[in-house]
Amino acid sequence: MEWKILTDSIRNIWPMLTIFLVVIVSIRLMHIHNSSERFVFYKEFFNMVFIIYALLLFELLTSTELNVNSGFNLMPFTEITRYDIGTHGFFMNVIGNILIFVPFGYFVSVYIKAKKVSHIFFIAFLTSFTVEFVQYYIGRSFDVDDILLNVVGAIIGFLLYVGFKAIEKHLPRFLKSDLFYNILCILIAIVAVWYYLKIMGIHLF
Repeated sequence: MEWKILTDSIRNIWPMLTIFLVVIVSIRLMHIHNSSERFVFYKEFFNMVFIIYALLLFELLTSTELNVNSGFNLMPFTEITRYDIGTHGFFMNVIGNILIFVPFGYFVSVYIKAKKVSHIFFIAFLTSFTVEFVQYYIGRSFDVDDILLNVVGAIIGFLLYVGFKAIEKHLPRFLKSDLFYNILCILIAIVAVWYYLKIMGIHLF
């Protein structure tokens, strides 16, 4: 079900996403060419992944189809404790709200080179609060529990960033080289493009 939601979100925004990526990539490549900036594929790929994630996050969090009932909850843990652990509702509304912000915490940590969890906490709280505020005025609901869960997810993303940085220090030099990251990201990009084209209904083979 969760994978279907992601697929449906991509299918809903693929026209905008395709045009947006073509424009951004072409502008970025021309900028690198004119400025003689060094092109590093995995860094550019990372930036594109973040843009795609941000657009998908926007689609998921502003779609009124996911929740047609508007409401206002300022009592912490009211919604969290409403679902029994292990049920579909628990995974969708509790675990889902955490997982959806894990990439956010990781991406932001990389970009700002976060050293303190307070940095991520502030950005995640402000972002999630803004999302809930907007949701309330588009027919969904404002729920303080969603903010709490989103912030937890972002902090997990920060911890992953810290963990990866610590592991990276002990890796062999080759596994820290641009060449290795470029090859890895090229393989991921090939699979991602194939899946994206499949969603669009284009079958290469």
